[in-house]
Amino acid sequence: MGINHMRELLLLNISGPDKTGLTANLSSILARYNITVLDIGQEVIHNQLSLGMLVEVPSEFKSAPVLKDLLFTVHTLGLQISFTPISDKEYKKWVGEQGKPRYLLTLLAREIKAEQIARVTSTVAQHNLNIDTITRLSGRLPLEKRLAENTKACVEFSVRGALKNENRFREQMLAITDDLGIDIAFQEDNIYRRNRRLVVFDMDSTLITSEVIDELALEAGAGEEVAAITKQAMRGEIDFTVSLQRRVSKLKGLNESVLQKVAKRLQLTEGAESLFFNLHNLGFKTAIISGGFTYFGHYLQNKLNIDYVYANTLEIADGKLTGNVLGEIVDGRRKAKLLEHIARKEKISLEQTIAVGDGANDLPMLGKAGLGIAFRAKPIVKESAGQAISTLGLDAILYLMGFRDRESLKKRK
Repeated sequence: MGINHMRELLLLNISGPDKTGLTANLSSILARYNITVLDIGQEVIHNQLSLGMLVEVPSEFKSAPVLKDLLFTVHTLGLQISFTPISDKEYKKWVGEQGKPRYLLTLLAREIKAEQIARVTSTVAQHNLNIDTITRLSGRLPLEKRLAENTKACVEFSVRGALKNENRFREQMLAITDDLGIDIAFQEDNIYRRNRRLVVFDMDSTLITSEVIDELALEAGAGEEVAAITKQAMRGEIDFTVSLQRRVSKLKGLNESVLQKVAKRLQLTEGAESLFFNLHNLGFKTAIISGGFTYFGHYLQNKLNIDYVYANTLEIADGKLTGNVLGEIVDGRRKAKLLEHIARKEKISLEQTIAVGDGANDLPMLGKAGLGIAFRAKPIVKESAGQAISTLGLDAILYLMGFRDRESLKKRK
């Protein structure tokens, strides 16, 4: 007991211009005194270092000579240092906080404003959660490019504590996203976060910017009528299977050659090519699970190197569409089943899957996946899904998986 009483716990905070070898210099001084490092954290922001260390000075050494040596070295390096004694009681309280739930809160926008951070962190504080670390995941942008089109900005907060009212917390975050036109993802920090292995996508208005059936209907002269039914179906106002049959019936007599014509004018969603390039290089499996049509799914499969395609097959007879769909229709329930099927086939747990979609028929699939993301989604879907991205492109999904821009691979032109 006597020896424990004699030991000293000190919190060291060192800051100033960053230079190569600073941490090595400082830790070498501590090593001379056989000091134990109980906690350490370091950040460099705009070439300014902030280093914190919680250390235990053994009873045979008084802290005075250690501090004297540190002060001298820090002064010669042009840094500042502060020392805070930590009591045994404070240390025990800190250790006791171990094991509290941890969450990751990801703020996504075209650029980060102080107001966004203020609103988000104020809500975090209201719910008695502590922010441990704040990390910028997006890359450094030259000032002249900052306001260019399709810029990306992302900051991740590591948050600790027991969240007593998650529904209320999510409601408040959703209100901030609506007010400020940003996205906020909130997920548990667990082993699966950076250990996902399968990503499945809806096709229409997710991987591509349009609804293929609306494009086909335009060719058949039934554009407005079909587009109205599509909107109702995506908002969940009418049964998807019924809506699909009604819409496909309007395509009767359309020449098969129109499929190729429509496929050629499809626009990929912002960030799609970058996302798939990275997913495949990182060893992920990918799939399209769509209430759209296999012809267009396979077209995108070839373009983006996608592993699986499940969609509906248009019946064709004598070179013309019959107005019917072959086989079982891929509706919301079937989408969830197909996600399970692919995961089982690849021996991947559902916790390691990500599903991305925009319509009401995607909700069962989003709910089944380890990470469900509503992408540029209808309000009912955005409110019901675990996460939502409306501001940035598809490659923002990499941020939700914890990848930084500097870790992302760039496709050679």
